[in-house]
Amino acid sequence: MSFKSTVEEPQLRVFAPTTSNTSLDPKESLGIDVVSLFSGCGGMDLSFHNAGFNIKWANDIDNKACETYSRNIGNHIVRGDITQLDYSTIPDADLILGGFPCQDFSMIWKRGGIETKRGNLYLNFVEIVSSKNPLMFIAENVKGILTANKKKAIKQIIEDFSTNGIHGYNTSPYLVNFADYGAPQIRERVLIIGVRKDIEEYFDIPSPTNSTGNYISAKRALENVEFVQYNNEHQNIKNSTVEKLKLIPPGGNFTDIPKDSPHYVKGMISHVYRRLHPDKPSKTIIAAGGGGTWGYHYSEPRPLTNRERARLFGYPDDFIFEGSITEVRKQIGNSVPPTAMVPFAKQIMKFLKNVKRNVY
Repeated sequence: MSFKSTVEEPQLRVFAPTTSNTSLDPKESLGIDVVSLFSGCGGMDLSFHNAGFNIKWANDIDNKACETYSRNIGNHIVRGDITQLDYSTIPDADLILGGFPCQDFSMIWKRGGIETKRGNLYLNFVEIVSSKNPLMFIAENVKGILTANKKKAIKQIIEDFSTNGIHGYNTSPYLVNFADYGAPQIRERVLIIGVRKDIEEYFDIPSPTNSTGNYISAKRALENVEFVQYNNEHQNIKNSTVEKLKLIPPGGNFTDIPKDSPHYVKGMISHVYRRLHPDKPSKTIIAAGGGGTWGYHYSEPRPLTNRERARLFGYPDDFIFEGSITEVRKQIGNSVPPTAMVPFAKQIMKFLKNVKRNVY
């Protein structure tokens, strides 16, 4: 499996689960410099940071997300609008990573894709990659990017990354289910990965570490979570919401409420009043929304706490989020599951060290 130029028709890689060893040796990762864009609270960066990558600079526009990042990863994050930054102040790096805004590509919301101002923020990612000329980049986004604008969005994005910069990049999209890499959550996302065209080394993404037979269950992920001190506040909810939840079995949603019940609701997306199933991974945790979209416990008729959400992403318990319950929910829901990026950090470290050893 190797990179090919996919300007004409992006070839999507979808990987079936297998198993592999994902242990990391931080000593192996010295000397690989990273710049992070659209960093959020640091879900993606955390895995690379813990693996020993040297994250020199990061950026996000959200104040509370930056406070969370700074508290847990480092004060190298710069808060500001990426469209207003002086790119000459961004350091050079071997790797650029990040997740440009996804709402305009999401299948949940009305999608404008690359035809919107926010959807076009990927061009800032492209411009920074072009100016800094890293060996490699990784851009994360939602599954809906593959079909946005009648599939024209992903083709244009791949073309822009492939043809920009001194050398251009062999760029490919990969559809990844993070549950296949150890996250206790069914979360399908696209990783757009580019390797500079003057590099003759080939990059393969890691084999999955989990499959449907050994996915991490919600019950396992939430074991002893009630003893964690931070970001574990319970919300006050209406009695009517409690009564709705009592009518929904573990793993169910609003469609399980009988139509003749006074608590019946209709015409809503599947996220509404969705309860965890204890023996399965969580369904995708979303960042925002009212009307019963908070995600709900499998055995108690209540919303998940933010610490429970963080567990379902694989954040360690000593990772403390800054902000209100709603702000923290947004940070977590917009992030990349750090536990699922560990195999990628390991694979990328080996690849980049080999490139620098053999080429530079």
